Amino acid sequence: MGKYNVVAMGELLIDFTQNGYSEQGNPIFEANPGGAPCNVLAMLQKLGRKTAFIGKVGQDGFGLQLEKALKETGISTEGLCFDKEVHTTLAVVQKKEDGDRDFSFYRKPGADMMLRTEEVKEELIRNAKIFHYGSLSLTDEPVRTATVNAIETAEKAGVWLSFDPNLRKSLWESEELAKEQIRYGLDHCHILKISDDELVWFTGEQDYDKAIQKLRVEFQIPLILLSLGKDGSRAYCGEERAEIPAFLNENTIETTGAGDTFMGCMLHQILKNGYQNLSRQDMEEMLTLANAAASIITTRRGALRVMPEKEDILKQVHTFKGNI
Repeated sequence: MGKYNVVAMGELLIDFTQNGYSEQGNPIFEANPGGAPCNVLAMLQKLGRKTAFIGKVGQDGFGLQLEKALKETGISTEGLCFDKEVHTTLAVVQKKEDGDRDFSFYRKPGADMMLRTEEVKEELIRNAKIFHYGSLSLTDEPVRTATVNAIETAEKAGVWLSFDPNLRKSLWESEELAKEQIRYGLDHCHILKISDDELVWFTGEQDYDKAIQKLRVEFQIPLILLSLGKDGSRAYCGEERAEIPAFLNENTIETTGAGDTFMGCMLHQILKNGYQNLSRQDMEEMLTLANAAASIITTRRGALRVMPEKEDILKQVHTFKGNI
């Protein structure tokens, strides 16, 4: 076993999340460290796993803030690079009236897109148990080629591959290109986490079970995790299917990072249980822990620096089971 349990590659950015209004009635935004791959790693760190991140930020104040945040959470920065010319990627996250989120990205270009193949420390990937990636690092060159190369490195080394499309349509040149690149991601993973709206968008099928079946026929993915927002989550492995309702929290303020928190918990348990031949009971237990953690993060602003402690997650599980 290598130095790290999970190595993730992709975007590390600043999420500007709204936090109240000024006296003049202007929205106040808080600069939260973010980016799905690192949010996943931050949750894993809280659960006692060793993780490392591969990606690029700008040689600027935000980039240094992000490096500091990773160090504080215990995520290794061995694979973090700095770009002297291109600024750190920024995202403004605003809440829509229906409670969903709207993302505006400042990324034309952003430093995360500028990671080159030769900057990727391949030994980090080769020595990991799981390599986790998303689709934001497949939107543009040179990071697309770097990601493809990293996935090939993981495959050659027998590393488990985990993929979360984390679709942000506004970042793609076209939806056709998004589908083509996400298809590549699906083609190479052992573990897939996908949201209900991403699943419908990709397959064109409204019935989730039928949509999952479509994916499994085309891509032969051993373990698929489906996040359903306020309706909970499902897992599909072999002939088995499990479903657990969401832990709805009356103190919820925003959902940024909930899916990443869920995924961090799932990868933690996959490290113990593997991703094949899981029973329905195995998957139900795994989903319960992950749903509990996701419900806690919805009561906090940001994600990367405020991941829940293991004790808090277990307490939430206990409360949930007591209410059934």
